[in-house]
Amino acid sequence: MRLDIYRRAETDGNFQYLAVPETRNIPEEATNTDWQVEARAVEVDDDATQMPDYDIQRLTEQLSEKGYAVTSSVH
Repeated sequence: MRLDIYRRAETDGNFQYLAVPETRNIPEEATNTDWQVEARAVEVDDDATQMPDYDIQRLTEQLSEKGYAVTSSVH
């Protein structure tokens, strides 16, 4: 699968990441924040469970549940 990755600044110089299938827009509940494009069309295995570079856990589970995946709230 191919994902578009967005980021937004958090405190202490950290970032939160949002992964969205490349054919979809940022979900409505996330458009009210300042997401910036980090990467486009990132190739990820269809059965991948995480994206360590972006601290995203439960990748396929989140994509199935919400249509997008976000950085774990536990850093």
